[in-house]
Amino acid sequence: MENTKKNTIVVNPVTRIEGHGKITVDLTDDGAVDRARFHVTQYRGFEIFSKGRDFREMPVITPRICGICPVSHHLASAKACDAILGVTITPTAAKLREVMHMGQFIQSHALSFFHLSSPDLLFGFDADPAIRNVAGLAQEYPDLAMAGIGMRKYGQEIIKTLGGKKIHPWHSIPGGVNRSLRPEERDGMLAALPKLKEDLRKALDLVKNYLAENAELAARFATIETSYLGLVKDGNLELYDGRIRLKSPRGRITDEFDDSEYCTHIGEHVEEWSYLKFPFYRPLGFPQGSYRVGPLGRINACDDISTPEASAELAAFRKSTDDGMVHYTLYYHYARLIEILYSMERLEELLNDPDVLGSDLRITGNVTNREGIGVVEAPRGTLIHHYMVDDKGAIERVNLIVATGHNNYAMNRGVEQVARDYITGPDVKEGALNRMEHVIRCYDPCLSCSTHAVGKMPLKLEVRNSRGDVVRTVIKE
Repeated sequence: MENTKKNTIVVNPVTRIEGHGKITVDLTDDGAVDRARFHVTQYRGFEIFSKGRDFREMPVITPRICGICPVSHHLASAKACDAILGVTITPTAAKLREVMHMGQFIQSHALSFFHLSSPDLLFGFDADPAIRNVAGLAQEYPDLAMAGIGMRKYGQEIIKTLGGKKIHPWHSIPGGVNRSLRPEERDGMLAALPKLKEDLRKALDLVKNYLAENAELAARFATIETSYLGLVKDGNLELYDGRIRLKSPRGRITDEFDDSEYCTHIGEHVEEWSYLKFPFYRPLGFPQGSYRVGPLGRINACDDISTPEASAELAAFRKSTDDGMVHYTLYYHYARLIEILYSMERLEELLNDPDVLGSDLRITGNVTNREGIGVVEAPRGTLIHHYMVDDKGAIERVNLIVATGHNNYAMNRGVEQVARDYITGPDVKEGALNRMEHVIRCYDPCLSCSTHAVGKMPLKLEVRNSRGDVVRTVIKE
């Protein structure tokens, strides 16, 4: 996997990801960066061991893929099962699923920005790691830290209310949902929103001020021009159910298609040095057809946002470039906060809709179609579940394209770009390591492991000579 003919820097493990990942940087003999790669080194195998299971079990099995965004897998799986039954779920069931989805976006995006990424922005990439963490954030910026905790708690409580527990909920079932929402539960959710919006506004101001004061860094940091992919509904940003749109780097709509047609449009490339696939747009091939997803991908792919405050913030966001397409990777953070704002507004719309308190929750049926495809926007990007079953409903084949996979090519390009900017020879400064990690944090990969200590990123870095011998090891606790 590693080129032992060159000096190689290995960052292993890269943490705050679910499973195992590492970064390798190959140096030329004169110490310049020749190549950098972000490897995902764990094989999970859900597509294999789901075979033979009844498809109705999949909304319970697949959330175990991730402890951070189980709701996304839960909903994509339920939608694939709806397609196998050949049913359109009731308005109440659809809106309750979306309520849980908005709760997922709020809690997940809050964790990413407030607790994992903001310490780098507030203290600086070269700050002492002893203070550049969530504990330092709580000490120096207690209001910001508490705002993040409040949003995360709010989203998690929504998930628990509908799904019975905060992680790996069971609410969506093939054909609908299994629990209604009580009026007092709805009222409690609505009552908390004004304070959360007020806190979010302060975070938006913080991000905008940071990007304005560090405009040169933002324009250079891991920036690449790519296409962008995301769900849209009537051209607007959509997170639960819409058409898949691909937009070119210059803002032209390259393609737009139904989720059931994804196989025709999206291919999957593999490399021998990573277990994470490289999805690409088939007509352009790999790597020319690579694109980005997640907050920046969705914000660039859509025309507008249907809710007023998020729409106004999107207009401000797009003023940072002449053509409205923002390629700056650091702007993932800004886009992420806009999506929290949209999620809060959309949640308000859903909770004020009389359908959300309805009791018509489920449509029953038998296996009608031998294939089912379910697509949602997970916090980190477009998530695709595709099941094939026999006439009894036993799973014969599964294909999953997880959100982070779409960004695999871009993460590798970004890590290499930052390595070229900040590494010369084997004497690598801690700040350079942190910058490479921050490239990955911008994308907030769905591999995140919830069991790791928040605020810490232990690293082991090995420097090898041209014979492959370890000549130096650096460990960051």
